[in-house]
Amino acid sequence: QLSDQQMSESPLSRFRGVYLPPALHSLNKTLVKGRKWKDVDSTQEKRRSFLHDFCKKHNSRKKLQTHLMHLVSRIYVEDRHKVLYCEVPKAGCSNWKRVLMVLNGLAASAHNISHDDVHYGKHLRRLDSYDLKEIYTRLNTYTKTIFVRDPMERLVSAFRDKFEHPNSYYHPVFGKAIIKKYRHNANEEALKTGSGVKFKEFIQYLLDSHRPVGMDIHWEQVSKLCYPCLINYDFIGKFETLEEDANYFLQLVGAPAELKFPKFKDRHSSDERTSAEVVKQYLKELSKEERQLTYNFYYLDYLMFNYTSP
Repeated sequence: QLSDQQMSESPLSRFRGVYLPPALHSLNKTLVKGRKWKDVDSTQEKRRSFLHDFCKKHNSRKKLQTHLMHLVSRIYVEDRHKVLYCEVPKAGCSNWKRVLMVLNGLAASAHNISHDDVHYGKHLRRLDSYDLKEIYTRLNTYTKTIFVRDPMERLVSAFRDKFEHPNSYYHPVFGKAIIKKYRHNANEEALKTGSGVKFKEFIQYLLDSHRPVGMDIHWEQVSKLCYPCLINYDFIGKFETLEEDANYFLQLVGAPAELKFPKFKDRHSSDERTSAEVVKQYLKELSKEERQLTYNFYYLDYLMFNYTSP
């Protein structure tokens, strides 16, 4: 990796191939078979040009100060089919990693890869593990994709997953700190285990500029996980249309015909999926001001991906 000093000395021209303003180059659709993809494709083109226009309007050169290695640290690489996938947690990422493992020849089927294998196995490489030249080559020649989700749904989904189920990391690390700071008269048990964090307390932590514990990828803004205005994604999938988007994308990159995006819910499969209805119930626990501030926190994500504000 280059030192910060070397990075800051490097001429901007080194960044030109990768950075703004992103040229909206057309997707190579030669491998897509059948007419049924017409609607998915036109939706795709709309999302791409929407994001492109947004970035043109809202971007300035200032953004180039972010270290390249940081920009690409959430991007997974699949070299066989030349795919780069930026991971957005709670937007189908576990199943995406399973699919990448199958594409890469690491597994025969997406259906028998366990959750732990997906997230803790060291099977897939991230883009920041390559050297500078290899990173640029991949950014410039691979098909780059990102899958996003309505910000409030993603947030509530993350809260339910990490705080409403036993968790040996989130309860002691985040839970304890959240209860200690935001729950007046907390009992000893809660302070000791960090279990039982309420949604309102979680939101207080999220909105606190002096957070007792740092940010976490499960509720970090997509604009900071994947930098959609600095990295020119070729394909923008949405959780709301996950299967059709994913299966169309697999066609685009020439995946084996029998590989389909898995339908199963990765964890807590008996729980109701986090839907707009479920989100409404959680938002009731917040004051009007807290709701507005939460929206403000994610407002770039709302804008970039054309989600309707709640």
